[in-house]
Amino acid sequence: MINNQKSRKQLAKLAVRAIIGCSIWSLSASAQEPQGNQQLQSVDRIIDSEVREDQARSEDDKDRIIAAIENSGENTNRIRKVTDLDRIDIIFIPDSSAVKGGPPEEIAGKLSEYSQDVDDMRRVLQSNALLYNAVNSRNILIGNILAIEFDSDKHVVIFAAAKPPQ
Repeated sequence: MINNQKSRKQLAKLAVRAIIGCSIWSLSASAQEPQGNQQLQSVDRIIDSEVREDQARSEDDKDRIIAAIENSGENTNRIRKVTDLDRIDIIFIPDSSAVKGGPPEEIAGKLSEYSQDVDDMRRVLQSNALLYNAVNSRNILIGNILAIEFDSDKHVVIFAAAKPPQ
């Protein structure tokens, strides 16, 4: 009986060591790839589109931004339907960010005039996994999206009043 108890204790110790060893191995395997890389890979799998970033001054793209704001209602319907894009261009407009005093008067006036359409566009963009992940992965707040322009059925341009991520 003493021998049997001794065997059980040894078996229990062996089982505990095996569990601890497996746990350590599992933790070390998952720690090898940084979380940021996993997140970007996941985003790339969701987006599966080329995402380009550019930076411009609001004065340079003022006419395009205003036209896109005026077309927010139509673009909102296109955002609802889009599930596949070849390319997404994100144009950062740092001089229109809140830190820099917001967009110039003409753009701000159009945003105010079309505020309901712009709010709807932002809300619908948030529910579109493709576009939301493209924007979110670059740390752009939805409220900083000025407008969206569709160049074609497979290409979209997003104007953001923000600085590019570092």
